[in-house]
Amino acid sequence: QVRMVESGGGLVQAGGSLRLSCKASGMILSVFNSDTIGWYRQAPGNEREMVATSTGGAQRSYADDVKGRFTISRDNTRRTVYLQMNNLKPEDTAVYYCYSDVRRLWGQGTQVTVSS
Repeated sequence: QVRMVESGGGLVQAGGSLRLSCKASGMILSVFNSDTIGWYRQAPGNEREMVATSTGGAQRSYADDVKGRFTISRDNTRRTVYLQMNNLKPEDTAVYYCYSDVRRLWGQGTQVTVSS
């Protein structure tokens, strides 16, 4: 059974950094290598929105409000996608989810809280 497992959330002050991890547990390596994995977030009262995506060809895309602050990367051997978040702002506070495009599968989410 394939599961997307996020970790790395927490409480940080504005200007701080966090690194989130998303492991595709149980996914065949060849599938992961070609999969587009995305990070999304949802703040209370808001719709879920895309933060960053990484394709199997290592193409990356970012939401405008995180460009220059967040970096998505992947370690295929570990079946893991990372989201390095720097210069965090209070408006980045949300539950962050990862998503497998091939399996159409969401993780359970990890809370990120940025205090001012």
